[in-house]
Amino acid sequence: MTFTVRRIEDGDHDAINGLHRVVGWPRRSEAGWRWLAGNPARIESDAAAGWLIASDQGEPCGFTGNFVQRFHRGGDVLHGATGFSIIVLPRAKGQSRRLLRAFVEQPGMFARYTFNANPASSPIYKLYDMVAWPRATHDLKLAWRVDALTCAGGRLWREVDRRAPQLIDPARERLMNPRLSAPAQLDLPDGIHVLDDLSDRSAYADFWTALRAEGRLIADRSPAVLRWRLSDPDLTLKPLVLAYRRDGAITGYAMAMPAKNNPIEPPVLEIIDIVALKDEPAAIPELVEALLANAHGLGAAKVRIQTVNDDLLRRLGPLVFSARHEGGWGHCHVKFEPGTPGVHGWAPTPFDGDYGICQRPVPVGAEARRTA
Repeated sequence: MTFTVRRIEDGDHDAINGLHRVVGWPRRSEAGWRWLAGNPARIESDAAAGWLIASDQGEPCGFTGNFVQRFHRGGDVLHGATGFSIIVLPRAKGQSRRLLRAFVEQPGMFARYTFNANPASSPIYKLYDMVAWPRATHDLKLAWRVDALTCAGGRLWREVDRRAPQLIDPARERLMNPRLSAPAQLDLPDGIHVLDDLSDRSAYADFWTALRAEGRLIADRSPAVLRWRLSDPDLTLKPLVLAYRRDGAITGYAMAMPAKNNPIEPPVLEIIDIVALKDEPAAIPELVEALLANAHGLGAAKVRIQTVNDDLLRRLGPLVFSARHEGGWGHCHVKFEPGTPGVHGWAPTPFDGDYGICQRPVPVGAEARRTA
């Protein structure tokens, strides 16, 4: 059997969902795939939305998505790409290298990377000249338990799945709770508020202007990009976006998304992004404390951040020591375009990777959704 690798097209969405179904990963609606293909950064860079492996009979046998983002470094605009949902069926064994080659060798990107490699795939990336990044934290995830009993329930179900998977009904969601679909009742300290104005002339727009003016290499967090991110039609629960103010101005913000990795895992509040101005010492720890204080009320059993950088560790202070250190297998890898200046100052968060688009939404009914 021979195989071809080609860019995905709109008519491939059913086939891609079929591949996701085989491996038990969340599937997108047709509207969700169209939304993802309409990513403004992908369109302006003329990049592929992903690649498909097909057999000589036209049967889809593999896929990888390609999520492109715009980056800023001073006055320069760059593009970077993260690969997501890499799937290769057993009958196409060995073809993963062609998918990864298509991703790694795509033109026009200052970096091609993944921040979401699993333990089995992690060693593969070095074969494509991808290096561990960030150097000191590429294998670290931070998680804070806020409901120890529910977390213990998740460990119990994982053990059942390991020992007797036939006892697990994949259609039945475990460890759900009514707080997930109830209206959010937040208790926020002075100086932190829900960020609900993402207009181009908002206080958040001023924050983004100040952040970009610092000259760091940073993914685009403009109001327009956040509006697009929050318009994902497959979201079942609205991400929580918080702003930290000092003297009336926003000096830091965080975005957290409710997610449930699979039917037997407890709900988690995933910190998708957290960033503050360089001269703002309090925003990041206080935003995390606010998320921890409200996570249980939102139905989450723990709060987690899955991509960590050195600057974030420093700013979190004692919160680092109260967190469980998860990961350990090196889930973050990157290949930089040679000659691109400033890349060694890149301090990514999960926002830079695929976490904002690949989390499995909490499965609540449409009538219970808190929509953006």
